[in-house]
Amino acid sequence: MRVLSVASECFPLVKTGGLADVVGALPAALASEAVAMRTLLPGYPGVIAKLGPADPAHQFEDLFGGPARLLAGRVSGLDLLVLDAPHLYARPGGPYNDPQGHDWSDNPQRFAALSWAAAEIGRGILPGWRPHVVHAHDWQAGLAPAYLHYAGGPRPGTVFTVHNLAFQGWTPAGLLNTLRLPPQALHIDGVEFYGGIGTLKAGLRLSDRITTVSPTYAREITTPEEGMGLDGLLRARSGVLHGILNGIDEAAWDPAADPHLAAAFDAERPEGREADRAALRARMGLADTPDALVLGVVSRLTGQKGMDLLLACLPALLGHGMRLAVLGAGEPGLEAAFQQAAAAHPGQVAVRIGYDEALAHMIQGGCDALLVPSRFEPCGLTQLCALRYGALPVVARVGGLADTVIDANEAALATGVATGLQFAPTTVPALEGALARLAALWRDRAAWNRVQANAMRAPVGWARSASRYAALYREIAGPG
Repeated sequence: MRVLSVASECFPLVKTGGLADVVGALPAALASEAVAMRTLLPGYPGVIAKLGPADPAHQFEDLFGGPARLLAGRVSGLDLLVLDAPHLYARPGGPYNDPQGHDWSDNPQRFAALSWAAAEIGRGILPGWRPHVVHAHDWQAGLAPAYLHYAGGPRPGTVFTVHNLAFQGWTPAGLLNTLRLPPQALHIDGVEFYGGIGTLKAGLRLSDRITTVSPTYAREITTPEEGMGLDGLLRARSGVLHGILNGIDEAAWDPAADPHLAAAFDAERPEGREADRAALRARMGLADTPDALVLGVVSRLTGQKGMDLLLACLPALLGHGMRLAVLGAGEPGLEAAFQQAAAAHPGQVAVRIGYDEALAHMIQGGCDALLVPSRFEPCGLTQLCALRYGALPVVARVGGLADTVIDANEAALATGVATGLQFAPTTVPALEGALARLAALWRDRAAWNRVQANAMRAPVGWARSASRYAALYREIAGPG
């Protein structure tokens, strides 16, 4: 079966978050299910550079303001189609923002072009390769199912995956014609959303199947509290809504063969982890006190991720004798607050603003527990990496965090199945309670070691989820 995956990010070519990891891992995971997946990406400068020599596969004479080409190539085992549209993508800054951090004013056109190209590929513009299914990810690809729907005629099946319902891609209704949408699309049963065009809403309304990245998040988003204004639509389409857990790339995240670690280890040989604990303390400038529990954070520094709650809990954390190593970037106020905390508590709190792939691996391999106090979390990948690396996840009981971490309550400890700690609600007192429980578990090293061993043996890969995606594709496959 042939599937076209379309997204704005894909590791290792371009990444701002977990979306890229998922899009990059799916093709290899699905190969064992007899699914041949090609991935369509925007031709950002960094993507074009990494693509290297590539074969022109199609020419668009006018794609939302200028000519464009589809380039076909392979990078890191990925079968890629890259949309080379210099008028839309050849610019400095990030995928979505200019160098000052502001959204590009033409983002509606930039990602409509990506969706249009996906739809055209779905309709058979590439000689010898027509997908049975187009799988679109998040708002940036949300118009792909819409373009296929309104074009009429034979088309592939469509799957739309929402990775985070909070990012909706809303744009004014006056762009309807500019975005090549027909007048009838501006309707509640089409792309209309609060008087404008909702690109995320378009994907949710007009795709054949909807997936999101954990079973709990699939339930949460059908409620007014978590539905972000789309809960009514999601309840109406609950029959085609599926929660399929993300996995991680177990080759890229393997403590037994990770080049970023000071020493290799795994569940059968955990003793190597002690060298990684020491290496992390040295790298981050934390006091060299091996008996002190080190907490790690690898996260966007935002309110959604509960980073303000963590700051409020610092006195309790330090009161337990714990250390904190933070890697991330996000809201300027939170970045500044973490930097101030590091300055106020040298040797106890260490912060690195930005993203560093090697340091992310070092934190997973060297911290004792990983904090994920998110207010909502569709799936989360960092806690899956933590499980594999033996850093006990301490997570809010929301979304995919609730689905992937087994709380070390008395029953789970007695039956030997615990893999981390959960807390609820997502408040300062609840997080402080979790830190107190963590400190008590740390003092009982025999129990800690059992939970850590469970964590490192927990299933975190793609095998089960890949089979669910493949089954979904077969249900809706169009002519290819």
